[in-house]
Amino acid sequence: MLHLVAFPAATGAVTDDFGTVYKAVGRFLRGEVVYNETYSHVDPHYLYNPGATLLLAPLGMPSNLASARMAFIVVNALAIVAGLALLTRLSGHRLRGWLLPASILAASATESVRSTLIFSNINGLLFLALVGFLALLLGGRPGWAGVVLGLAIVVKPFFAPLLLLPLATAQWRAVASAVALPLALNVTAWPLMNQPGRYFTVVAPYLGEVRDYSNPSLAGQAVYFGMPGLLHGALACYLYGCVLVSVVALLRWRYSDAYLWAITTSSVLLAGVFLLSSLGQKYYSLLLFPLFFTATQELGVARQPLAWVAAYLCFTPLGFPSPSWHTEYVLSTLTATLGWTLLLCVVAGSAVGWWRDERRAPGPRRPTPDGTRQAPRTRHTRRRARQDTNPHRGNNRRAARVMKKKTIPQTPIKEHNRDGFQAHQR
Repeated sequence: MLHLVAFPAATGAVTDDFGTVYKAVGRFLRGEVVYNETYSHVDPHYLYNPGATLLLAPLGMPSNLASARMAFIVVNALAIVAGLALLTRLSGHRLRGWLLPASILAASATESVRSTLIFSNINGLLFLALVGFLALLLGGRPGWAGVVLGLAIVVKPFFAPLLLLPLATAQWRAVASAVALPLALNVTAWPLMNQPGRYFTVVAPYLGEVRDYSNPSLAGQAVYFGMPGLLHGALACYLYGCVLVSVVALLRWRYSDAYLWAITTSSVLLAGVFLLSSLGQKYYSLLLFPLFFTATQELGVARQPLAWVAAYLCFTPLGFPSPSWHTEYVLSTLTATLGWTLLLCVVAGSAVGWWRDERRAPGPRRPTPDGTRQAPRTRHTRRRARQDTNPHRGNNRRAARVMKKKTIPQTPIKEHNRDGFQAHQR
C-alpha cells in the first residue's frame, strides 16, 4: 500500500478524477456555473448532484492542486485500511492476527484499489462508509448507520438499494436519517449554487445514456457488441431474478445470523446495481470486499470455489498485450462483467442451497438466547450434530462400548447434603 501511494498514485495517470472535482467545487465556491462542461467528450465529467457538491466543497479550498490531490490520495488509502480493519473486527478476528495484514496486501494488488488511488477517486472513502454503515447497523446504532448511509447516497446514489437492510429489520431510524440527509443537503445547496437546475436538464439526461466505452455493465456491453434486444432483455431478466432470489432467500437469516445476512445481501445489491445500471466501473468492485471476508466464517459465499473465480475476474488488473487494441480493450473490460455475473449466480445458488438444507434439518431453527450468531444448518453442520448426539457414530461409538463394560458398584451410595454432612443409603 505504501509503494502504491508513494509511486504509482503520486505519479498519476491520464484520468484524474480529483482534478475534475477540484475544478467543479472551485466554480461552486466562486459562484460560477458548476455544470458547464461539454458532455459529448470522453473526458472525466463532474456528475455529482448539488448536495454532494456542497458536501465536497472543502476539497476546492486549497490553492495548490497537486498538494490537495496527494492529500486526497493519502486519505483514501487510510480509509481503505480502516475499512479492512473494521471488517476484520466484524468477522471476529483480532487486529494483531493474520487477517488484517493479509487483506491489506491482497487489496493493494487489486485493480479496484490501484485504480482508485492512481485515478485519485473517492471510492476509498465510500468503502469506509459502506463498512461503517454495516458495523453500526449490526452494532445496534441505527440512527448513526442511517447518517453514514445517507452521506454515501448523496455522493453515489447507487447506495440507495441498501435501504433494504434497515427496512427488512424494521430499523426505522436508520431509514429516516438515510433518506432525510440527502434531501436536506440538496435543499440547502440549491439556493447556494449558480443555475442548479442544469443538473436535471444537462447532467441527468447524460447519466441516463448508456455509453459504449469503459462500461462493463450489461447495458454497456450490449451497446458495444450490438447485442440483440431480445438477448439483452433475457439476460437482464435472469440477473434480476438472481438478485431477487438471493435477497428473498437470505431474509431467513436476518435475525439468526445478522452478519452473514447483512454482508451477503449488501454485496448482492451492489453487484446487481453495477451490472444492471446504465454505467458500471470495474473499480466499483472495491465495495464487494466485505463479501470475501465471509471465507473466515463457518458458512459464507466466499467458501465456494466459484466465488474466487469471480473475484479473480473482478479484482485482478489483467492486461492482454495484443496487436489489436480492440482485443485488449474487450478482454480487460469484459472480465468485470463476467465476474459480477458469476458472483450473482454463486450467491443465488448458495442462498437457495442453505435455505433448502435448513428446511430439511430436523426441528425449527431459532436465534441463540445470548444474541450470538448461529450459522445456518446445512448438511455439514447436521452431520456434525448427529455425530455429537448419536452414540453409534465415530468416537462416540467407542465410548459407548467402553461404557457397556463398566459395572455398576453395589456399595452404598454416599450423598452430600447442603450442610456438608454425609448420609448413607442402605
